[in-house]
This record gives sequence, C-alpha cells and structure tokens, in this order.
Amino acid sequence: MSRRICIIQRMSRQTKPAQLAMVFSALADETRLRLLNLMRGREVCVCYFVEILGESQPKISRHLAYLRRAGIVTARREGKWMHYRMERPLDEAVERVVDTALKAVAEDRKMQADAARLDKACCSPQRFVGLEEAPRPIAF
Repeated sequence: MSRRICIIQRMSRQTKPAQLAMVFSALADETRLRLLNLMRGREVCVCYFVEILGESQPKISRHLAYLRRAGIVTARREGKWMHYRMERPLDEAVERVVDTALKAVAEDRKMQADAARLDKACCSPQRFVGLEEAPRPIAF
C-alpha cells in the first residue's frame, strides 16, 4: 500500500469522530432543527426562514452558516437572494443521524406548524410583507 493511501485512510479515520461531533452540535439547537425541517425536499430563500420563524436575518444566517460548516446544508446566490437546501452527507453514519433527527422532529407540533406556514406563504407570498418580491421555494 502506498504511503499516500495510508495517510488518506488515517485522515478519514481521524476526521469521522470530529465530523459526527459537528453534526450532533448542529442538530442540538431548536432553531437549526426548525430550519432543516423547512428545507425538507425543497430549496428555500432566507427571507422565508425569517418570516416563518419570526427571527432576525442575521440570526437565521448564523444558524445556516453553522449547518453549512457541518456539511448538512448548501447554499446558492441568485441576485440578492440566498437559497438553502439540505445536502446529503457523504458519510453513511452522518446521513443516518440527520435522517433520524428529522424523522423525530417531524412529529412535533411546532415543526408541523412551521411547515404549514411555509406552505401557506409559498401559495400567497403577498400576504406576508417581507415576501412580496421573494422567489418561491423550489421543490426537488
């Protein structure tokens, strides 16, 4: 076995516990769980998160950055709008942890109310002052 392959294998073994710790930390916050719940199966603009969760844009952006660092969320810019969606983790263990957490929170009434409010906002954004010109979430 070449020296390079051995180094890569050792690095991957060393980073897995750190990666899991980062994911558990990311999932240990109610706001971040609410954000992930809203992104389930769709790409969502930050303005919708602000409106649905009733939090400030800087707070939402900090939580989204935390989820990006954990490798759970990815972002793209479209003009002045930032869109976020969940990213499937490459590591199977991390993917199972995220899936299990999302299944658990899906039963929560607050999470269900958030999702219902997002669905309503998507159908009639004009009813929400902050969403008048916002791009609608994209299902994928």
